[in-house]
Amino acid sequence: MHTVMLNSRSDNEGFVHLKVPAAQPNAELKVTIILQPILPVSTKPTPEELGWSPGFFEETFGAWEGEFQREFQGEYEQRKQWP
Repeated sequence: MHTVMLNSRSDNEGFVHLKVPAAQPNAELKVTIILQPILPVSTKPTPEELGWSPGFFEETFGAWEGEFQREFQGEYEQRKQWP
């Protein structure tokens, strides 16, 4: 079995024309074709597409002023000691 991978572009009618070299002339071959679209690099969703309001990160990044202060968490539960 020989695997050939290539990128191609369909024509105006939606056809892809392939000319694939075969190792054996005049041989009967099984051919499997998988068509998978090549996604453009810019398909990463924007923050707005993810549900964030426009400009949210630009407006809030670095906006914290003051000290972080952890509030009292309560008393720990007292458990029985293992023997």
